[in-house]
Amino acid sequence: MFVMLRYCDGGSFAGDAKFDNGTLVLYFRGQRIWQAIIEDLLPKGLRFAKKALLSGCSAGGLASSLHCNNFNTYLPNAAAVKCLGDAGFFMDSPDINMYHTQRTFFQHLVTLQCIFPQYLLKYITPPLFILNSAYDVYQLNHILVPPSTDLHGLWNHCKLNPRACRTDQIRLLNAFRVEMLTALRSFLFNSTRGGVFINSCFAHCQSESQDTWFAPDSPQMHNETIAESVGDWYFGRKVSKKVDCPYPCDTTCHNLIGAV
Repeated sequence: MFVMLRYCDGGSFAGDAKFDNGTLVLYFRGQRIWQAIIEDLLPKGLRFAKKALLSGCSAGGLASSLHCNNFNTYLPNAAAVKCLGDAGFFMDSPDINMYHTQRTFFQHLVTLQCIFPQYLLKYITPPLFILNSAYDVYQLNHILVPPSTDLHGLWNHCKLNPRACRTDQIRLLNAFRVEMLTALRSFLFNSTRGGVFINSCFAHCQSESQDTWFAPDSPQMHNETIAESVGDWYFGRKVSKKVDCPYPCDTTCHNLIGAV
């Protein structure tokens, strides 16, 4: 059974709190939405599934990692449960001014910072496949170079067209790539059941479109598309861990630059 999580609550189905600002009461109930999804799917076949894949893109990709263990508990003990996170490996990284902009959104949560997958990986027990771009355009726009760090728009051209990036900007982008690979190092070398496809395309989400998933001209590494690599991992055909060379060496990329 294939379960795909879409963007929903803004918090990857992880919140269960309310906040009274004096005028309105705001409810953050992503965790309850997650439980409702599962309760809806159980009588529709999930309860008896022999194989199950939990997947998602972006916030859904993060959710598939956050809820992978919990998803596993709803399946029969003999079921083969796996999880795929596409473009959900959001980094706990400083921006170009060395300020943790993204972390400030979660600083009032527990100090473990487990909303960031790099800290969560070692606790995930079912097999997990991480599909991500090392030059994730969402993270370029909101983690590495959020608007607050570029008031004069010096990165505007680079964000819209990688070929317009200056040498110093490419250096920062490549440093971000190295930081992502460093965060994945233990998973890459020590996980015996995990899969990885980290390419060097400027993109965000590559499993939802046929163009990037399994088309004749889809992005490839070692002559394999993303779909083929995920298939090798899912069906246990062979070890499937691929890391691309730095930009701009990959000529198979679909550089999907847009509003993210």
